[in-house]
Amino acid sequence: MNPTATYRVQLRADFPFDAAAGISGYLSELGITHVYCSPYLQAAPGSTHGYDVIDYTRPNLELGGEEGFRRFVAALKNVQMGHVLDIVPNHMAISTAANWWWADVLENGPSSHFASYFDVEWEPPEARLRNTVLIPILRDQYGRVLEAGELQIVRQGAEFHVRYEDNTYPISPSSLGPVLGRAARQANSDALAFLADAFSELPRPTATDRASVRRRHRDKAVLREQLRRLLEDDPFVATAIDQTIGEMNGDPDSLHALLDLQNYRLAWWRSADRDLGYRRFFDIDTLIGLRMEDEQVFQDTHRRVLEWVREGTIDGLRIDHPDGLRDPLEYLERLRTAAPNAWIVAEKILDADETLPETWPIAGTSGYDFLNRVTGLFIDPDGEAPLTDFYREFTRQTRDYAGIVRDMKVLVLREMLGSDVNRLTDLLLQICERHRRHRDYSRHQLAEALRELIAWFPVYRTYIRPYSSNLSETDRRYVEVATVDAIRERPDIEATLFEFLRDLITLTVTGSDLEKEFVARLQQLTGPAMAKGVEDTVFYNYNRFIALNEVGGDPSRFGIGLHHFHEKAREMQQRWPLTMLATATHDSKRGEDMRARLALLSEQPSAWIDAVRRWSAMAQTHRTNDWPDRNTEYFFYQTLVGAWPAYAERLTDYMEKVCREAKTYTSWTAPDTAYEGAVRTFVEQCLIDRHLMQDIRQFVESLIGFGRINSLAQTLIKLTAPGVPDLYQGTELWSLHLVDPDNRRPVDYEERRRALAEVKQLSAREIWDRADEGLPKMWVTHAALQLRQRQRDAFAAHSRYSAADAHGPLADHIVAFCRGESVMTIVPRLVMRADGRWHGTGICVPQGSWTNVLTGQPIGGGTVDVSELWRDFPVALLERGSGRGER
Repeated sequence: MNPTATYRVQLRADFPFDAAAGISGYLSELGITHVYCSPYLQAAPGSTHGYDVIDYTRPNLELGGEEGFRRFVAALKNVQMGHVLDIVPNHMAISTAANWWWADVLENGPSSHFASYFDVEWEPPEARLRNTVLIPILRDQYGRVLEAGELQIVRQGAEFHVRYEDNTYPISPSSLGPVLGRAARQANSDALAFLADAFSELPRPTATDRASVRRRHRDKAVLREQLRRLLEDDPFVATAIDQTIGEMNGDPDSLHALLDLQNYRLAWWRSADRDLGYRRFFDIDTLIGLRMEDEQVFQDTHRRVLEWVREGTIDGLRIDHPDGLRDPLEYLERLRTAAPNAWIVAEKILDADETLPETWPIAGTSGYDFLNRVTGLFIDPDGEAPLTDFYREFTRQTRDYAGIVRDMKVLVLREMLGSDVNRLTDLLLQICERHRRHRDYSRHQLAEALRELIAWFPVYRTYIRPYSSNLSETDRRYVEVATVDAIRERPDIEATLFEFLRDLITLTVTGSDLEKEFVARLQQLTGPAMAKGVEDTVFYNYNRFIALNEVGGDPSRFGIGLHHFHEKAREMQQRWPLTMLATATHDSKRGEDMRARLALLSEQPSAWIDAVRRWSAMAQTHRTNDWPDRNTEYFFYQTLVGAWPAYAERLTDYMEKVCREAKTYTSWTAPDTAYEGAVRTFVEQCLIDRHLMQDIRQFVESLIGFGRINSLAQTLIKLTAPGVPDLYQGTELWSLHLVDPDNRRPVDYEERRRALAEVKQLSAREIWDRADEGLPKMWVTHAALQLRQRQRDAFAAHSRYSAADAHGPLADHIVAFCRGESVMTIVPRLVMRADGRWHGTGICVPQGSWTNVLTGQPIGGGTVDVSELWRDFPVALLERGSGRGER
């Protein structure tokens, strides 16, 4: 069953399956048809989000496990609701020994049954890292940590581990011979000496032929069982082993000798910047890439979820980060074959001019494209020039947006994704050796060229399929654009090198599998470069107008016009009628209603500019050594206005995050305590400056009412536009959240239940009069969702979307469209500039008898003055022939 509307819940230990079950009745009454859950397969202990999966076979024990899951499913069925699950095919968490697949890899190296499951480079160019997994977890250089006694061997029965702080790593059984042999001599035990020799004679971890792998795993299990029995039968043996371990723990040379025999290399955490030998999720070392292109990996990671789909427990799937996969199309085709009737959407981040590949067998995206389009509707293009000029004047920022994007992508490719670039460079170096015209390029030159080319990619990734020679003209154009820009930016690098890279990527240059492998891997790196360089860096650097700095957004584009919005809506109805529509997600940079309020600044740039100049002058005494910089200060004022009312703890922590993400004066990996302290002091002092706060409060109060109208308008558009609307948890009331963790805080569902009960009893005017409580948003949400269920044909995939014509002086301030023949949405935009002067502006309503379901007002066909439509409530939703009475 396809959803009519979804509701995203963030499951966690303090909001488990039972809590989600407890709100099922409320959500059903609200009008939601499907609960949309964050990942709930077994995640790392203490996970607050579920994206760090460690076991794909069972529901998370911290959420209630199998029993809690079944109670949740039963609760949904009891109110006739379905549910959608967010799944994570790209990566797995390796931060805990509870991931037994990964533990097996660390114990057995390439001979592990699961070695091929993970995207690990077992044969890197550096001999010291061959057949070894780098574990960059140590707080200091390895030798210093070792000599400080912070690495210890521990025994648990017949199993041995390395312990570092709260982390444990398995000892390879084939390396235990010397340890057990030494203990055998102390205990004078022939039985232990025999086991020591037997462990030493196990097939090496590097042996990957089937017979050796089978023998290693069979024999080590038998030997462990024999050792376990010996330890139980002979306490002197156990004492001797523990004494030997104690002596080794006190002897750095002996301990180092044992650690050097392992299938992993414990290292300083900064080693990940250059030497990490596995693909990660972005720059997170504890999330390792999976080789989902392997059929067995797909089956083993999806078996349980697909069982739930087949039995009807799950109706839909949201695919996390498909761009990280080697071949997204292959994956989605495999998934569609396994789940032919499921509603499937993908977290695909699209550029403003990019479209979802039509070959993908899914319903659409997770909604960021819609989020940015609907935000753009409420931004006044006339505000662009004055706001841009003032931003440059106030911050002294001279680099244009495209240049900043390039600089920040190069920065993260050099510092955060350095090991990924190095692995790709190694491959390119081998390719150049095979092409005599390019073999003289140095490793440094190749790495520089790769970084530059990736930095200019205009989209997250291309979808070239090198092993089938499949290349679209769209992808060819993206590569060509990046090449031209890279050549222009770096005249010090030979253009022929960039052209060679272009020809490799576009499959013009072919040869061995090396060239194909290069194309496949490069496409898995361009996405992380965009995400970390733009979303997590530029969006905290380019602060001209932060309402535009949203995932999938382009802050250089100042809003969109009505015609463009309607064209895209028609396209969605034709091509992706069941795509997800979002205005907030768990990854949003700021709450949907915060963006709606900030959009108003584009309508009154002069008042905003005067206010910022005034506030900056008033706050001058709160600065320390001329810190914070003006760019951060400007970000702070926008945040204050958007998120008001402000709280010190909330904003000081947030601004620390902002500064670290910007990576200009401080960062997560190299925090500058002096700078961060100055920013914290500035924020704290501003928030207790009575005169400054009074001035800001007065300014914000002039925005609040208009901001709420914007919020209702974007909410109603989402609930009635082509696609499946999604509500992020709690956003049925006003949402002025900041980014994670602010937007993942617990939701007060008792408050929302009361609000839903009340709006059903109140008139539209009474609801608007209680706007401070969020009742108007609750009413719009409930009324529109109920309408969607009554008028299913109007919102069906085969239905029609048509823009409605407005006439009069404020026609450009009206967003109106019809769904099918029986539903019409009419909302205002650019409301501050309109200033309530709606009389004389009309909207063409199709002939027939209509009712405004938000007010109960009967409406006839023909031209209707919008001032009458919005007399009691600032947005209108018309239903043909409903006959519903006055509220």
